[in-house]
Amino acid sequence: MSDTDAITDFPANRWWVAGFDWELTDKPLARTLLGHRLVLFRTSDGAVSALEDRCCHKELPLSLGTLEQHGLRCGYHGLLFNHGGQCIEAPGQARIPGRARVRAFDLRERNHILWIWIGAEGVQPDIEPPAYAFHDDPAYSYGGDSFHYDAPWHLIHDNLLDLSHLGYVHVKTIGGNAAVHMNAQVQVSADERSVRVVRWLPDSVPPPTYTAAWPFKANVDRWQEIDFKISHCEIWTGGMDVGTQSLDDPGRHGFHMRGFHGVTPETLHTAHYFWTVATNPHPDKQNITDLVVSQTAATFLEDKVIIEAQWQNQQRFPSRSQVYLNIDAGPTRARRIIDQLCGSTSRLTAEPVEDRSTM
Repeated sequence: MSDTDAITDFPANRWWVAGFDWELTDKPLARTLLGHRLVLFRTSDGAVSALEDRCCHKELPLSLGTLEQHGLRCGYHGLLFNHGGQCIEAPGQARIPGRARVRAFDLRERNHILWIWIGAEGVQPDIEPPAYAFHDDPAYSYGGDSFHYDAPWHLIHDNLLDLSHLGYVHVKTIGGNAAVHMNAQVQVSADERSVRVVRWLPDSVPPPTYTAAWPFKANVDRWQEIDFKISHCEIWTGGMDVGTQSLDDPGRHGFHMRGFHGVTPETLHTAHYFWTVATNPHPDKQNITDLVVSQTAATFLEDKVIIEAQWQNQQRFPSRSQVYLNIDAGPTRARRIIDQLCGSTSRLTAEPVEDRSTM
């Protein structure tokens, strides 16, 4: 896929998640985002940078080079590139060719998330990257990771917007009773750029991760609030002892899991999944963050197996249509937004066939 193709295949001229600040160490990081092969790094003054991963001399990937005080040095003939992609040193000659530069992308970090602006060359960001305050909220502690998917990015969003699968896929961690999940009270709303899904599971048995992290008395009133944007989803899940507060109280107590889910296409058929989970430790159950993060990682790895197997089977049966169920309302609205921003409806994001006879 060429860079020109990448601009038309995905929603462009916007911020996308490129990773987390802790991923930038003393070595350059190679990563393909929306079809662009990039190298990410941090300079000695703390600034983050993203360049096209190609030396303009003999085209060795710059990610094979080394970081120095003033920039990134190519590992073939030693050209040194600064934060903006300009060559500032060409070993063996005093004059640096005027064309000795590589394309730079606007990379910024906010709340420990790396955001990259990807779009037409020369189009500058007109807004700041999204904020995610829970990473810096003293009431929460968090951890996370990044996964690579051999599946298209929209299938990850489908999974995040439809949590009815928890009772079948995540029995050992955040699942719970499958029948309760399938019959949850659900509200779906949307505008031109976002989708919101709210699911309530009152008076339900808390799943294993919840009981390990919080001293519930018995059953819980459980909530799941999912906010979809093109670049990421924010998911607030949790539970509290039955009847202690209203499920629509924004200040409700109990056990909280605040999930950040950055979903960034790599190519049409592969994607990056950047996730964190922030939780509020109970005073009587300290040091549970590692447990919540590790069980969340196990949960997401279960999703990865399902989604990649789903994509493999969709390729085996390319001409078959999909039946629409009530639980597809959120994912379907998200697909419409994706198609609208891409300017067309492709086979990859075509909506399932809605069969009203089963509803």
